[in-house]
Amino acid sequence: MPTYDYVCKACHHEFDAFQSITAKPLRKCPSCGAMKLQRLIGPGAGVIFKGSGFYQTDYRSESYKKDAKAEKESTAKAKNASSKNTKADKKPAATSDTTSQSKSTGTTDK
Repeated sequence: MPTYDYVCKACHHEFDAFQSITAKPLRKCPSCGAMKLQRLIGPGAGVIFKGSGFYQTDYRSESYKKDAKAEKESTAKAKNASSKNTKADKKPAATSDTTSQSKSTGTTDK
């Protein structure tokens, strides 16, 4: 329910009244009792959205969405390539070192 501003033309008393939109404007001044009350046109309140929310990102332009999607995909590709390189670095080298084997068995290959 909105709040309306009123002023009395007889005594210049100003006040706010919390009324339904469909309610008729007040006419009798609560201060002097004169029937010269006038409802003022005020700036009103800003729009208030209630619920799960309205976000500024909900209404982005198509070009912004396209650029954001391209950036997200390029970041994902770079991350994927980086993880493949890391996995290759972690694998043990498959080389045979005969000197280390001979030292562990106690024999030499001469």
